[in-house]
Amino acid sequence: MLPNVDSIAARLRLKQLRLLIALDDHGSLHRAADEMALTQPGATKALREIEATLGATLFTRSAQGIQPNELGRCVIRYARLIHMDVAHLREEMAGILQGTGGRLAIGSITGAVSGVLVDALARLRERQPALTVEVVEDTSARLLSLLDQGRLDVAICRASVARQPDHYHYVELRDEPLAIVAGVAHALVDAPRVDLADLASSRWIVYPAIMPIRSLYEREFKEAGLPLPLHPVETASTITTVLLLQRDPTLVAMMPLDMATFLAEHGLAKRLAIAVRSRTEPYGVVTRKGAALPAPARLVIEELTREKNADG
Repeated sequence: MLPNVDSIAARLRLKQLRLLIALDDHGSLHRAADEMALTQPGATKALREIEATLGATLFTRSAQGIQPNELGRCVIRYARLIHMDVAHLREEMAGILQGTGGRLAIGSITGAVSGVLVDALARLRERQPALTVEVVEDTSARLLSLLDQGRLDVAICRASVARQPDHYHYVELRDEPLAIVAGVAHALVDAPRVDLADLASSRWIVYPAIMPIRSLYEREFKEAGLPLPLHPVETASTITTVLLLQRDPTLVAMMPLDMATFLAEHGLAKRLAIAVRSRTEPYGVVTRKGAALPAPARLVIEELTREKNADG
């Protein structure tokens, strides 16, 4: 039976987690002990203490060395996360003490990356050139989960997908109109008008079913009285979409207008002359109610809302 969380927290030490990482890196108790400045008997004792604390054997020993079992791989994964969090802690503390820099973790849905995030980060880094930034691109639901866990300071997404939207502060930024794009060699890129029926037999790149744009894609075909195209390629990755469009001139994709405009401006894809009537709900800046925002988070919110405040 596994010990409870309080018992593990009271007995587990950061140095023990570093030993687990070293064991995984080297596959050798001797080399891990050297890295940790321990004797081999000392490292062996420390590993036994870790396994006793967690109530499970984490490694298998053989003539070839020492290897983590399934539980061991699980623990090592979290050991690395905790070690990285400590590094981020020191980085943020140094930024606070120096009055500059620090660290910002921000999440964004795909459409907001080119829509607002890139420009806001460029302006922010002009103000705070020593700032370290982590950007996570994901769905609104996943970003809200990371926000709840404290893994993100700020998210650009839709708070409405949360079970309890009132747990968040939300500042609307903008709508997210959609466009249909194709590779530059597609047969219809220069057509003055394209109807959805013209694309019904095309191969499509679509977002995963959990994403709002997928629902809007399906709605467009339903309202046009057309069957959904068969055998789509499903991905949330913009770079995968771009590479597929360039490789296969028969493919088409629906995506946020801001992203489509960016790709067209850089010759990576072309917008087709067809209007997408469906609209997603607006997205905005989301933070947790009651959470104290670090200075970099407050600054990036200023940059994200600059245009909105100027218009208002």
